[in-house]
Parts: sequence; structure tokens; C-alpha cells
Amino acid sequence: MLIDSFGRKIDYIRVSITERCNFRCVYCMPNTPMDLGKEEDDVPLNSVLNFIKVAINEGVKKIRITGGEPLLRKGIVDFIAQICAYKSDIDIALTTNAFLLAPIAQDLKNAGLKRINISLDSLKKEKIVCISKRDGLEKILAGIQKAKEVGFIIKLNMVPLKGINEDEIIEILEYGIKLGVGVRFIEFMENIHAKSDTKGLRAYEILEKIQQKYDYELIKKELFGPATLFKIPKIQDYVFGIIAPHNDDFCKTCNRIRLSSEGKLIPCLYHENALDIKEAMLHADTEEILKNLKLCIENKPEKNDWNENEISNRAFYKTGG
Repeated sequence: MLIDSFGRKIDYIRVSITERCNFRCVYCMPNTPMDLGKEEDDVPLNSVLNFIKVAINEGVKKIRITGGEPLLRKGIVDFIAQICAYKSDIDIALTTNAFLLAPIAQDLKNAGLKRINISLDSLKKEKIVCISKRDGLEKILAGIQKAKEVGFIIKLNMVPLKGINEDEIIEILEYGIKLGVGVRFIEFMENIHAKSDTKGLRAYEILEKIQQKYDYELIKKELFGPATLFKIPKIQDYVFGIIAPHNDDFCKTCNRIRLSSEGKLIPCLYHENALDIKEAMLHADTEEILKNLKLCIENKPEKNDWNENEISNRAFYKTGG
């Protein structure tokens, strides 16, 4: 069991398997060349699996596969199947933009994937193009529908941005209600890689827009995640969430560490410290992996050092956010 110095049990890892992405979202990597990286530049998936096995042996119960866009990785279906074969009851999830999802959704489900978080920042074609530099709405919606059809537990993630898609908060919420899936509204996380004039809405601003049409009630902090949950009583207690890293209580129940696409262990998304375990993963050096995993947990801070006047240097497309 992995326990940090503040008594938090660390049983959840987020694993970025590539920094490559087929979108160029304004809040993430808008100025990064579209031809960023190649498959052979990524840490081999069998080497990533070397780390995951050590983490599972130490009590990790939930794994989220992220990117970049993880569906760009060749062999991702087999990779997920190998994780599930190693521990059949592992709670394994994936975060994706869904552009490539529909054709392989059933294969991912058969491999053992249980949950999918899908980015959906707009239901308007022109706004998806504006945000992501990709005409992708049709394929995104097809991916969502296919994921629903094959039986995934789905959450939709929206980043509300001022002057761009803030007028669609209710529409996205109602899309989730109609589909019967949860929606998570995520505060924009200021970072040097985002478009310089990008401004996000804070949690209270998101809630103000929702309250224009729906009354809601606070439920609680999500048990195994960063969201604060709310329900809409008049719609059969439909639940939505807000992920608000600006709030002080964001870190109190943090049970996560991250492995970046470069092979670095990151104890906190908003600290620059990291431990490089790429070579240990490549050589299946389980002793070295375990030593650094424990050191990462030991170095995990009580809370992030992010504030309103600070812009993170972290490249979220390498860590999965």
C-alpha cells in the first residue's frame, strides 16, 4: 500500500502513453506542430507495462490511460488487455477526444476497458474547429454513441471558455442528460502552452449559468476523483460535476500520481518536480521502478502551489492533465 506523508492512500495512477495528439486545442497545445513526434519516439507500451505491474503490486486499484491522444498508439487494445490479464479486477479507464473511437470501441471493451472520459467542448461544428483546429464533431459524436452502445461508463468533459463556448454549458449538460451520461465541467488550467488570450470560467460562473435553467444541490466531493458533484433534483437526481483546481479543497483527497509520456513520475500536476524512470522501465528494472515510485509518493506535496497569478510550465499534453 502506498501512503504519502499526509496520510493519503495513493491507489490511482494516470498514465500518459503519448504526447502526440490529432487536435490542437486552444487550452492545451495550439501552437505545437501537427507532425509532433512519431510512434517510435513514445516509450514502448511493454515498458510502460513494466511500471504498471509494479504499481499494481503496491496497491494501485485504478489506472487511467491518457495522452496526448492515447488512441493514436498502435497496440493500445493489446496493452489494455495485458493490464487486465495481470489484474482482472483493475478499474481501467481512458481519456480521449473520441475522434478515432468508434471503429475500435468494441475491441477496447472486449480488452477490459471499463470507463471512458470524452472531451466534448461544443456541439457546434464551427466551434469545434475553432477550439481544436479539427473538423471533428461528426466523428466525436459517433464515438460517443458507439461507446454508449457497447456499454462503457461514460463521462463527458467540457472546458468552458469565455467568448467561445460558455454559451453552450446548458446545451452540453442537456446532451449528457438526454444520453444518460455524466458531464464534468473543467476549469481552464492556465499554462504557457495555451493560446495566450484564453480565459476560462471559474466554478461559480459555471454554476451561475446552470442555475439560469436548473436548480441544483451540492452532493459531495467525488470519492475517487477531483470533481465536486451536484445533482438536479427535478431530473431524477441527475448528477454533474465540476473540476476546480483553483479551489483550496482540490488537493485534500488527492489519491493520484502521474506517469508522463516521457517516462517521468509526477507527484503533483502543479509542481515542476518529477522523477525520470524511463531507463528503468525500458530495462524492466523493477527494483529501481519501485524505489522511485516510493520516492515519488514521499515527495507528493500536501497541496499544489498554483494561484491566480501563476501560469504553469507543465505541458499537459505530456501528462494527461
